[in-house]
Amino acid sequence: MTAPKEKLVLIGNGMAGINTIEHILKLAKSRFDIIVFGSEPYPNYNRIMLSYVLEGSKTIDDIILNNWSWYEENGIKLHTGTAVTRIDTKERIVYAENGISQPYDKLIIATGSNPIVLPVPGKEKEGVIGFRDIGDCSAMIHASKNYGRAAVIGGGLLGLEAAKGLVNLGMKATVIHLMPDLMERQLDPTASAMLKAELERQGIEFKMEAQTAELLGSDRVEGVRFKDGSELEADIVVMAVGIRPNTALAAEAGLQVNRGIVVDDYMQTSEPDVYAVGECNEHRGIAYGLVAPLFEQGQILAKHLAGAETQPYEGSVLSTKLKISGVDVFSAGRFMDSPELKVLRKQDEWKNVYKKLLLEDGKVVGGVLFGDVTDSAVVQQWIKNGVTLNEELYAEFMGVSGGSEKSPLDRVAAMSDDEIVCGCNGVSKGRILEVIKNDGLTTVDEIKSCTGAGRSCGGCIPTVSNLLQLALGDSYAGAGAKTGICGCTTLSRDEIVAAIREKRLTTTREIMHVLEWNQTEGCSKCRPALNYFLNMVWPKEHEDEKDSRFVNERLNANIQKDGTYTVIPRMYGGVTTPQELQRIADVAVKYDLPMVKVTGGQRIDLIGVKKEDLPDVWKELDMPSGYGYAKALRTVKTCVGSLYCRFGTQDSIGMGITLEKMFERLDMPAKLKMAVNGCPRNCAESCTKDIGFVGNDGGWEIYVGGNGGIKPRIADLLCKVKTDDELIEITAAYVQLYRETANYLERTSDWIERLGLDWVKASVLDDIENRNGLTARIYEALEGVKDPWKRVVEDKVERESYYGNTTLVTN
Repeated sequence: MTAPKEKLVLIGNGMAGINTIEHILKLAKSRFDIIVFGSEPYPNYNRIMLSYVLEGSKTIDDIILNNWSWYEENGIKLHTGTAVTRIDTKERIVYAENGISQPYDKLIIATGSNPIVLPVPGKEKEGVIGFRDIGDCSAMIHASKNYGRAAVIGGGLLGLEAAKGLVNLGMKATVIHLMPDLMERQLDPTASAMLKAELERQGIEFKMEAQTAELLGSDRVEGVRFKDGSELEADIVVMAVGIRPNTALAAEAGLQVNRGIVVDDYMQTSEPDVYAVGECNEHRGIAYGLVAPLFEQGQILAKHLAGAETQPYEGSVLSTKLKISGVDVFSAGRFMDSPELKVLRKQDEWKNVYKKLLLEDGKVVGGVLFGDVTDSAVVQQWIKNGVTLNEELYAEFMGVSGGSEKSPLDRVAAMSDDEIVCGCNGVSKGRILEVIKNDGLTTVDEIKSCTGAGRSCGGCIPTVSNLLQLALGDSYAGAGAKTGICGCTTLSRDEIVAAIREKRLTTTREIMHVLEWNQTEGCSKCRPALNYFLNMVWPKEHEDEKDSRFVNERLNANIQKDGTYTVIPRMYGGVTTPQELQRIADVAVKYDLPMVKVTGGQRIDLIGVKKEDLPDVWKELDMPSGYGYAKALRTVKTCVGSLYCRFGTQDSIGMGITLEKMFERLDMPAKLKMAVNGCPRNCAESCTKDIGFVGNDGGWEIYVGGNGGIKPRIADLLCKVKTDDELIEITAAYVQLYRETANYLERTSDWIERLGLDWVKASVLDDIENRNGLTARIYEALEGVKDPWKRVVEDKVERESYYGNTTLVTN
């Protein structure tokens, strides 16, 4: 008889805690039932990439490390937006918001740290923001749209990243720093001065050796007053003066706490079966605030919990990299001059490069790099191993002319197999070479997916690429020369679709087997894509594989941060009936739903439905799903058009309903939105939709490639048509062209920019034979679509009796 699984509870859904869980899953996946509590409404994301989100080069989706499906696929119960309020170590139960109580056999506390807020008058004013999580990023992005002046208190790593992001958002940003040098805990005065000069060139202003005395303003912050009486105007103030371990929960539970939660060399706290990992803990008197030590701790804790042999954690060599576009800074170990240290320096003001190595008794104990951080991994390894400098290493580091300066390949070849390449994730050279050889990996992305190297800050990617080139030799084609749709394969989207057709592949498992996936079960990225490709290629033959769909699509509802779901019934063109409204109201009352919201797509969203109630809710609504969760047509937004509006020239409601009914259940590469306007006044906002239609006296204008989301894009005019039939024909061909040529999860706005509007026009408008083929294939696909929910009001009679003479077309 199989022994029952132990309950492993993790408090904290951040990088340190989930990294530990990832290692546990590799070592002893069947040993634990895992329950995770996270106070933020997001799955696990890369906190050290927040600066890129702030500056706009990445989106929130780009920094997600483990998406919603990952938790479900690994049997992890995730409570997002739910803070744990109490730990009872005697009864072994954690208590969370909303009355949740969860027993545990093993407990990991990974509550991270809190930003330090200066105890100055005015700190509570509106517009005073920290820089610690996605919420802080969102607050700064929102502020930048309404205000122009920002003050950032703190000239350390976080402060400088925040300031650069705010400058990129169009704000005037001033960094206020108490000390005479920036990043004085990581850089010597020379590197600090070079950094300041470079950031000034990038638009950041500085007020050095300034002590904040008060934040000015009434309800909202308006400026900063300094101890010397001078003032600085500011519409927002970002506090980035440091962090402190988040220990409140542990202290209340009676665990031993100093600066952090005190742990031993295996992350054990003062209570049995309770562990702490990451920024919240304190090991041998040190509370680490950088990512690499936290991952080292997580690996050891995972092995300990899985019963695997492991060395104790003995501390970490600290290193820092600055993540600002155009600025490369690295520091590790000791960095300040001292009488007992020998110092090697090289400064090139022409190329803006600075290199410094510090020796104690001939051994490397520290280093600083500015402008060129190629040697960062090597220097960190020298420090960790206490390497004694010799003539060869000296020539290598200093780049002595005529000496033994090594090429990048020579450098990685000289590294020992146990040298750490990715400090963030603890991945060694030997591990990378092992997976390249054993798993046949040929791209950096595959290595990243398989080992985690390069998944966090990305600073090790050049070294990973060099190792790949070293291992593959003449067969190396460049780090990005051939990238598969995910780390499970080197095959591109086009190669996979071609193989599906040529080899008559009919299931995702068959694709993975025949095309030699290096992970036999695939992953959460490729399985939904393969299922879509099969549905697109074989619309009638392929039986949809529900287990290859995202969780929201499987449940026909959107999961929310509290674990409940939102249900969106379909309302064609934003039109409904009193009977449908009555059913919606009855369901909301019966199931005690906390909110009923009118969406931006002219529908009604029932929020807070429990998972177990979803089948009954849909049954009682007796309406088709609005597909608010699907990679499909979400909604067709309409104005009232010629039916009621005095400016309307075309029947926008009738056309909107026709289009929505035509395409509503057809799978797409990504979500797709339409809008139909009855006149050029554009009340339905066609200019920001994937496909938009604008009516005029002479017919219709068709616009494509719009996006109103994270990456806004105004739609392009595709063409003008005179009749409704032409509109439907060209739209059908356009949609099928997108279905057949877009990458999975690629929105039409990105697709248009990648392939070009001229190519789209040529394919849909100019090549009549091609257009006919596209429309034929989409109608074939539409015939094979199965509706998962019962359709109601199938005939147009009932709707026409309510809406008068509007022409409604059913499919």
